[in-house]
Amino acid sequence: MNGHELVTSSPRQSRTSETDVNHFVLTFENNRLASELFGQFDQNLKLLEKHLRIDATARGNSVSITGELMATNQARRALDFLYERLQRGGSVEASDVEGAIRMAVASDDQLTLPTMERKAKLSMAQISTRKKTIAARTPTQDAYMRALERSELVFGVGPAGTGKTYLAVAHAAQLLERGAVDRIILSRPAVEAGERLGFLPGDMKEKVDPYLRPLYDALYDMMPGDKVERAITAGVIEIAPLAFMRGRTLANAAVILDEAQNTTSMQMKMFLTRLGENSRMIITGDPSQVDLPRGVKSGLVEALQILPGIEGISIVRFKDVDVVRHPLVARIVRAYDADTAIVDESEQIDR
Repeated sequence: MNGHELVTSSPRQSRTSETDVNHFVLTFENNRLASELFGQFDQNLKLLEKHLRIDATARGNSVSITGELMATNQARRALDFLYERLQRGGSVEASDVEGAIRMAVASDDQLTLPTMERKAKLSMAQISTRKKTIAARTPTQDAYMRALERSELVFGVGPAGTGKTYLAVAHAAQLLERGAVDRIILSRPAVEAGERLGFLPGDMKEKVDPYLRPLYDALYDMMPGDKVERAITAGVIEIAPLAFMRGRTLANAAVILDEAQNTTSMQMKMFLTRLGENSRMIITGDPSQVDLPRGVKSGLVEALQILPGIEGISIVRFKDVDVVRHPLVARIVRAYDADTAIVDESEQIDR
């Protein structure tokens, strides 16, 4: 039973509402893993209590869970998933707990048809490298990770903090380790600072490093640092500024274009047509954060209008609810989105 026993009592009627109250005790066989699961000072259980509005009380290697029937079942599925993660040698951080909770809640929300059965276990898409295993933390991340496995060309678009770039790099590292591709190519338009590469000091790598730092950070998270350095030196990991990719055919490669909202229409078309045999292309960006000069249309925005429905292309759209950074980031994104909507409405009235 996945290393734990489940003791349940019959649901009893709440005195304060019409909602069934459920109570059960989960007992985990491995005391050390149970301690890691519950967290220091039971902080992981406190997250379950906060987000699911249940009571979770640890005693030794057991936890007693009480609350509304659906919420307690969600807590059980989340704990079951996280315990299995620990059994496989992984770790459990607060962000992992919150991700498991999101997925457990989403699995219930998505069961809208009478014929659909409630799953006893969580099933999350994962990306695994020798250094790290990442599990989806939101339903959209789950869809994105599955699209990366399935499609040759994937667009991941949406606000900052949703993991779209990080997961793209993780998937590329996984493909490289599997031997599914021979190299990783990282690209990003360098327009944010209003500077042209020729005016920046240093060689090409030094010129573009500041723009590609988020991609590097993700790479070092997925692969040992010495291997990343050797791969860059050997050209297995290549830094390819968007402006210099014209005329190339990118075969046997995982190609990532980050911050794609800052490509022009011509640049985006050029980049898309670089796709070669046995290659995967991942394009990430936030259409609400375009830094192009006024009047210049974003190549990403145009591509999202032209390409839907084409076989082999997947488009995954992240929203503020998918932000997996600090909770305040999600609230900031929502505030800006609301302000943009008000501005757009006022502009339409003026017309």
